[in-house]
Amino acid sequence: AAEEKATLDVVLVKVADQTKRIAVTKMVREITGLGLKESKDMVDKAPQVVKSGVPREEAEALKAKLEKEGATAELK
Repeated sequence: AAEEKATLDVVLVKVADQTKRIAVTKMVREITGLGLKESKDMVDKAPQVVKSGVPREEAEALKAKLEKEGATAELK
């Protein structure tokens, strides 16, 4: 059986609805601590790793936050 990873990467896959872009950009900015332009670029160039090497619990919480704002996210 495969062992569960202790740390995961949170990946922003896409933003389905253009009207949600601003909210997702704000959430990416909150998660990463990047500036507005860098966060916007990350959202525009999805799929992108938003945060890497985070514990499973935190990764799941971040994924839920991104999805709540209208993004598609996954854990790797």
